[in-house]
Amino acid sequence: MSTPITVAYGDGIGPEIMEATLKILMEGGAKLDIETIQIGEELYKMGFSSGFDKDAWNSINRTKVLLKAPITTPQGGGYKSLNVTLRKSLGLYANVRPCRSYHPFVETDHPKMDLVVVRENEEDLYAGIEYRLSANTYESLKLITKQGSEKICRYAFEYAVKNGRKKVSCFVKDNIMKMADGAFHNAFKEVAKEYPQIETDSHIIDIACARLATRPEMFDVIVTENLYGDIISDIAAEISGSVGLAGSSNIGDKAAMFEAIHGSAPDIAGKGIANPSGILLGAIQMLTHIGQPEAATAIHNALLKTIEDGVHTGDIYKEGISKKHVGTEEFTKAVVENMGEKPQKFSAVEYKPAAKKAATENKLTTLSTVKPEIRGIDVFIGWGEDTESLAAKISGIKTANLTLGILDFRGLKVWPKGEGTPDVEKGEIFRARFRSPKAIEAAETIELLGKLSEAGIAIAQTATTYMYGEEKGYSLAQGE
Repeated sequence: MSTPITVAYGDGIGPEIMEATLKILMEGGAKLDIETIQIGEELYKMGFSSGFDKDAWNSINRTKVLLKAPITTPQGGGYKSLNVTLRKSLGLYANVRPCRSYHPFVETDHPKMDLVVVRENEEDLYAGIEYRLSANTYESLKLITKQGSEKICRYAFEYAVKNGRKKVSCFVKDNIMKMADGAFHNAFKEVAKEYPQIETDSHIIDIACARLATRPEMFDVIVTENLYGDIISDIAAEISGSVGLAGSSNIGDKAAMFEAIHGSAPDIAGKGIANPSGILLGAIQMLTHIGQPEAATAIHNALLKTIEDGVHTGDIYKEGISKKHVGTEEFTKAVVENMGEKPQKFSAVEYKPAAKKAATENKLTTLSTVKPEIRGIDVFIGWGEDTESLAAKISGIKTANLTLGILDFRGLKVWPKGEGTPDVEKGEIFRARFRSPKAIEAAETIELLGKLSEAGIAIAQTATTYMYGEEKGYSLAQGE
């Protein structure tokens, strides 16, 4: 029986590489019942801020599988990322991007590279929650949850087990973001206990990127947060030889989306020179997902044989390495002609039917039941003058339990003065941290805000500060 899927031809080079990919899929024995939708640039221009309309959404909801070519998001105008919207709306929490080298047939400095980036897909800064606090100050919120972190870490370990991988590495920045990244790292360590057969290690994201760029062979499966994963997967794809050779899957409990990781490349659209390998590799991931491993095996081996034969599009063509410089159509023809063949230099691929879900795969997160206590409120104040004048204005404002503890500017304590405390002559947004020595009711924070308002204070934003048992529910300012 054919599997229903939704196909979006996209923008730029999208239609060319999608047409090539579908031809290869059919020649490779894929059994697909295709519904075609229009998404992307044209829909944006028609007034759909998300880049897709009701018809597209209905099709995706019906098939639960989307094979998507790259799309173009117009700059400016408040357009929302179509990819982010789809990932979050469909619950596609795991982004999986295999990156391997094709040495010696595609030039690379890392001939042994073979890794997979598993990226959390719904949280982090990609939640897209932003505010303008003043004329010149902007804020973007980073959201990390325990359940989201555990879910993606468990997916990474399950992926490693099912695909014969030996190690899972965690990339974080918890030396600075001790709460948010700390929560992700803690989730990784807890989930790792369930998989003693898998080796683990952890890396701070900045040095991790340096090691990835220079020694990618030290990594096997990498699991990380949304923004970090977006960055490092492009680094990994590029150093493997070409971003054009990387496919991607976005997996949820009820739906999935498959694509190339590169963009729509409008500068070469219509020239017949685009490499369809990225979206083809995404489609191969799709075939394994929908239970067609035989077709996935045949198509992947045909692609490897074509690369091995030196039949290369311009993005990977190299004099002295490649044998034939071809365009999109001729590359597609070569892959089709190699159907049923196996590579000689590369290891041949063999996909197997999907393994049954492990007992741990659907394990529910144990959520904390600690009752929070309100211990204060942080008030972000639009001021535009020096620290001392603000302190003089608000230090006397208090309630029965709340008094001003510190003022900070961009996270650095600037009042009360002490050794090394900097002077801020003019700052647009200060944070005033009002503290209570004991638990209080929310009404008292509202009372304080009323007094600040009566004093003519411009309140840009507030954040209630809590204690969770013995743990602070907020970070200290630098110097606090």
